[in-house]
Amino acid sequence: MASTLLGVDPPRLPTLALVRSGELFGLSEGATRTALSRMAAAGDVVADGAGYRLAGPLLDRHARQQAARDATTRPWDGTWELAVVPDGRRPAAERARLRAAARRLRLAEVREGCWARPDNLDARRSPAERAIVDAQCLALRGARPDDPAAFVAAFDPDGWASTARHLLADMARSQPSLDARDADALAETFHVDAAVVRHLVADPALPPELEPPDWPAAALRAAFARFDGGFKATWRSWYRTFGSG
Repeated sequence: MASTLLGVDPPRLPTLALVRSGELFGLSEGATRTALSRMAAAGDVVADGAGYRLAGPLLDRHARQQAARDATTRPWDGTWELAVVPDGRRPAAERARLRAAARRLRLAEVREGCWARPDNLDARRSPAERAIVDAQCLALRGARPDDPAAFVAAFDPDGWASTARHLLADMARSQPSLDARDADALAETFHVDAAVVRHLVADPALPPELEPPDWPAAALRAAFARFDGGFKATWRSWYRTFGSG
C-alpha cells in the first residue's frame, strides 16, 4: 500500500482504490484493510475522509521521489562540498543515521568519514537530513580536490548508468502495453515504474563537466515521463471499471 501511495501526487487515495490496487498483487480486501490499519497505527498514513494519505517518514520519502523526477541543479563552479566526521567513536545508530542522511543529500563517501559531492545542488535541500549531517560532521564548501576523478568514482557512475540502461529497456518493452491501456500489464509495469523512481532518487546529479560519455539520466527521465503517464492512465481506466469510491 505504501508503494501505491508513493506513486501518486498528492499522496492520497480512496480506500476502494487501495483495495483494488491490492487485488492486482493477489491481496484480499481484508488483507489490504489490515495493512492500512497497521500503517495508520505506525503513523505512516492517516485516514482522510473516505481514504488515506501518507504521513511521517513516508511523506518525506514521497517528496524526495517527486523532486527526483526533475534534474534540478545549478551551474557548477568546480568546487565541492565536504562533510568530515571528526575523530572519535560514535554509536552505531548515529553512524547509520549519518549514512542514510548523507545519501539522501546525494553525498558519496570518498573515504572513511569523509563525504563529498560537487557543489551544484541547492544548499537548503533536505533540511532534516542536513541537520543530521551538520550535527556529526564538519561542513566545508569551496574545496578543490587534487584528484577529482577519485571523488567522482565514489558515486559509481558506471553502475548507475548500467542500471539506467536496463530500466530504459524494461520500459521500452512494456510501453506498447501501456499505450494500448492493457490492464493485464499493470502488475508488471507497477514494479518497473517503482524501480525507475528509486533509481532516479539515487541519481548522483553530477554536473555535465563530470558526467561520463553517453550519460543516460536525461533519457531515463524522458522515457519515464511517458511510461509513468501511460501507467497512470491505464490504472485510471482499469479503476473506473469498479466505479468510484
